[in-house]
Amino acid sequence: MSSNSNSSHNKINFGKYLPKINSPEDLRKFEPSELQEISQECREFVIDMISQNGGHFGSTLGVAELSVALHYAYNTPYDKLIWDVGHQAYIHKILTGRRDLFHSNRKYKGISGFPKRCESDYDAFGVGHASTSISAAAGMAVARDLNNEDYKVVAVIGDGSLTGGLAFEGLNHLGHLKTDVTIILNDNCMSIDPNVGGLRNYLTDFTTNSTYNKLRRDIWETLSRFDNEIGSTARRVVRGIEDGLKAALTPGSFFEALGFRYFGPIDGHDAEHLAKILSEVKQLPHPKLLHVSTVKGKGFKPAEENQTKWHAASGAFDRVTGDASAKSKQSSPPKYQDVFGKAMVELAQKNKDLVGITAAMPSGTSLSMLRDSLPEQFYDVGIAEGHAVTFAAGLATQGFHPVCAIYSSFLQRAFDHVIHDVALQNLPVIFCLDRAGFAGADGPTHHGTFDLSYLRMIPNIAIMAPMNEQELRDMLYTASLYKSGPIAIRYPRGNATGMDVRQDFEKMDIGKGEILKDGEDIAILSIGVMSNHALQAADILNAEGANPLVANMRFVKPLDTNLIDAICERFPRIVTIEENSIVGGFGSGVLEYIQSKQYRNQVLTLGIPDRFISHGSSGELYQEIGLDPASLAKKILEFSHSEDLVGLD
Repeated sequence: MSSNSNSSHNKINFGKYLPKINSPEDLRKFEPSELQEISQECREFVIDMISQNGGHFGSTLGVAELSVALHYAYNTPYDKLIWDVGHQAYIHKILTGRRDLFHSNRKYKGISGFPKRCESDYDAFGVGHASTSISAAAGMAVARDLNNEDYKVVAVIGDGSLTGGLAFEGLNHLGHLKTDVTIILNDNCMSIDPNVGGLRNYLTDFTTNSTYNKLRRDIWETLSRFDNEIGSTARRVVRGIEDGLKAALTPGSFFEALGFRYFGPIDGHDAEHLAKILSEVKQLPHPKLLHVSTVKGKGFKPAEENQTKWHAASGAFDRVTGDASAKSKQSSPPKYQDVFGKAMVELAQKNKDLVGITAAMPSGTSLSMLRDSLPEQFYDVGIAEGHAVTFAAGLATQGFHPVCAIYSSFLQRAFDHVIHDVALQNLPVIFCLDRAGFAGADGPTHHGTFDLSYLRMIPNIAIMAPMNEQELRDMLYTASLYKSGPIAIRYPRGNATGMDVRQDFEKMDIGKGEILKDGEDIAILSIGVMSNHALQAADILNAEGANPLVANMRFVKPLDTNLIDAICERFPRIVTIEENSIVGGFGSGVLEYIQSKQYRNQVLTLGIPDRFISHGSSGELYQEIGLDPASLAKKILEFSHSEDLVGLD
């Protein structure tokens, strides 16, 4: 892990308290009255660092006081602190010995942008996807009880993550277990985009209910005023009044029906009060839920005013105005997600049966374009990928043609729904898998490196992958006309090629690839954006005296078997290239077909090895595993010249 400070890091103002805090043990030496200033120093440190390097932003600013209070009140790492999703855990990292490494956050070989167990003992559970914290907390608490230990278990979950079904499964079971776990509900009405759904409305209405807040305040003032004058019986009466009021007006009744003692809501930006409440709540031996109200982006005005935009900063910006740096403002080709979003709007305008579905990611998938243009053809179901897929299946049974735009690594969570609810019934649902391949600085929790493998095994489904933005547009058009069953398009994160794009659409033949470059001595079969790398590798090989054929296969399922037959007749050696796991992916499909035909061609499969790849830029990760054009050319040349292929990767 990188630990060298760069020049930007050396300019950071650590403040009065932060230089003295190298662990939560140091934090606990300060007085409660100092926690608010410590929280603000942490917030300023994050603003300074992210303004230079980019990264998740608004969520961490919103939990500055909560992060400080948690580590102050609990004996971490002995007590287990679990962050849901984890993009809000930057201050947690700063307080737990990683302040001086924070300049390497999300950089290649630097610290991860998410909690990671192998990085620190303070990261009790590795996360990156939503709604996992409560189930993990339940498991840790049961392990504690079985081992007769006494550590505390705390899970911090946002109201956005609470829309995920897994969170409710965990709540239901944990209430049944009746063991000591504290759930912190961080309520800011936001995921990346504003939260949707009945639960969101329930929580929002409650936290802004002036009648409840006034009466609650009056009751507590009464309790405080007469605490030394009235007996325990009278206090129980007053407490009963509050409990009745709570049941009538608040979500406390919902959580308490599940077996939790409910507290709140309380101000999530008062560090001293938070620490006091947490210290008291942790003494209770049963499941409890503390409802904390926060503001996403707190302390940075642009982030408070535009919370969706400032969920994460893609590059450097002015720490006062929020204006992007000159480098960040440089023009670049459109993102693949925006190419998809624009094409979706164009097609939906002509076809009212085409509807877009996202699982809380309208901005991340660019379906926000459809939402803004044709809101009646757009649905955000919350952080609920499984529901999104089955919801789409229901629509498809009634003649609609739903488009599920879900990140590749997030669709993994709906694998059973894809099989049971869509493919088994052969329903015409379109799956658009954003972030396929490497997801860059987000790392292994977000890399879409398995979708070709986990989708290819499913009967009835067709799978496409474009090499550029023109093919993405044409593939979406082709999918909109396809009614023979489910069909998937996978495309990468980041910028497209910048090519000139036709304004019209062309229908592709299902299962047909194309030869990009003819050749004589070896054949390269590529899929998706790796076809661009294959062409670049072919140029390098040409300079070495080799003359490879390059085929853009376009379809992983069905494969263009006629093209493979013709290539197998001409070329004794074939190379497959994909930005997907080698295990079970595109190359495996080619090998399976060649074996079924009993061809004797020798095949080298190149792709992502059978391990999890860390975070870094796509270029750095391509070089690490040998998928950059230069490395590909070297491997292909070695393969073409080798007599004994045993041991080649």
